[in-house]
Amino acid sequence: GSASKIVKSDRAKLSIMLEIRGKTQKEAYQNIKSFHPEIYKYLEKKGIDKKDIDVKPINGYYNYKSINGYLTSEILDYSANQYIDITSNNVEKIKEISTDIQTLTDKGINFHTERPEFFYSDLASVKIELLKKASKDAKERAKSMLSATGSKVGKVKQVKMGVFQITPPDSTDVSDYGVNDTSTIEKKVTAVANVVFNVK
Repeated sequence: GSASKIVKSDRAKLSIMLEIRGKTQKEAYQNIKSFHPEIYKYLEKKGIDKKDIDVKPINGYYNYKSINGYLTSEILDYSANQYIDITSNNVEKIKEISTDIQTLTDKGINFHTERPEFFYSDLASVKIELLKKASKDAKERAKSMLSATGSKVGKVKQVKMGVFQITPPDSTDVSDYGVNDTSTIEKKVTAVANVVFNVK
């Protein structure tokens, strides 16, 4: 048996990765940090609270000169990158920012964004609700199959929970391991219950 329900995400996340190169590690780090004021200004204008902004540590690596396609031990410059994660209950705002934030490139900020992720916080209770409905659906299906034979559905012999499929509302994707799609604000949660009945 199966049962589905459409839910609307109540939490969203957008990751921005800043990228820059400098002649030295210090210069690259300073360049990355120089982007912060414009980003904070932009996010504040969009109504994002500082508590919803998580600035990750700066990562980086040296770039080496190459001669005829072969790397040498001579340092060319330093590349640095840093993730800034924005998480908010205002999922529509996060969606809006994900399409609008590219305007910051006009400020000379070099970055790219990850696809926004959308989550539903009360999945646990939805799963319980859907498992009950899926088990009931399994019984109704069994009754329908046995009606032509004159037999009836007896006691439950075995119940096995199937994997959950969390997909976009119009998706038909399924997986033996389950699907957990985070690309859309609205999503369809589908539960499957495998129930074995005695026949009487």
